[in-house]
Amino acid sequence: MTTMAALRRLVRRRLPSAVPGPPLRGAHIELLQVIKKQPGIGIAPAGRALHLAANSVSTLVNQLIDIGMLVRQTAPDDRRAAQLWLTDTATQRLAAWRQGRIDLIATGVAGLPCADREALSQALPALRALLVALDTEEGR
Repeated sequence: MTTMAALRRLVRRRLPSAVPGPPLRGAHIELLQVIKKQPGIGIAPAGRALHLAANSVSTLVNQLIDIGMLVRQTAPDDRRAAQLWLTDTATQRLAAWRQGRIDLIATGVAGLPCADREALSQALPALRALLVALDTEEGR
């Protein structure tokens, strides 16, 4: 976990120069990614997806609205609920962020010995299975 966290921090530190726009924290990017996967998602479901309290998500939403990355609309079937939508700026920012990550990681992986590249490739299915198993256990 320490190694994965360090890798994520390193990628986040290296990418801002490759991705134009105001700086975003990791939590902002993760929220934008959830909304991209589930356009119109509400604050509480987004919180569950991110394992964050609704008030924390609400704070992130307000910050992202202020910088033009999100639009919050009232849900048509429940006037008390909000739906979250990415702006074009956010969609472009996520695409640039994703491409920057791909390029950065691809460059790093390409510089590794063949055995290390193969070990990483073989580890991915097990890591995905672990993620699903832990997520399933939490939902019980």
